[in-house]
Amino acid sequence: MEQIFSKYRPVALSLFRFITGLMLFQFGVAKILKIPAESPFAKVELMSLYGAAGMIELTLGGLLILGLFTQPVAFILSGEMAFAYFISHAPRSFFPVVNNGSLAIALCFACLYLATAGGGPISLDAMLRKKG
Repeated sequence: MEQIFSKYRPVALSLFRFITGLMLFQFGVAKILKIPAESPFAKVELMSLYGAAGMIELTLGGLLILGLFTQPVAFILSGEMAFAYFISHAPRSFFPVVNNGSLAIALCFACLYLATAGGGPISLDAMLRKKG
């Protein structure tokens, strides 16, 4: 199995980065651009803690999708997701399945992994490295 799948590891990392960025970006779009309008996040005030989180998710999620400045961006997003979990989810219950914090935890550790692994070969970071 290792030999079969190991050749796909670099591309899988790029795909993982893209999807993780897309997941974060969608929350920023919902909070800041109010799309879709029926989202519970569409009621978020721009000048609030949730509004600040939305701006981070929109801009840094977009950078993660592109694979630009992947490692520092992913590190900041990891911290933002940890902060979101402990501020918004953990006070509701100790158990993530009860407090709806499972996605925040998963995104926190996905971004922590990307902060160490980088963006993969299909990224603007890789393209800029080749030019320089």
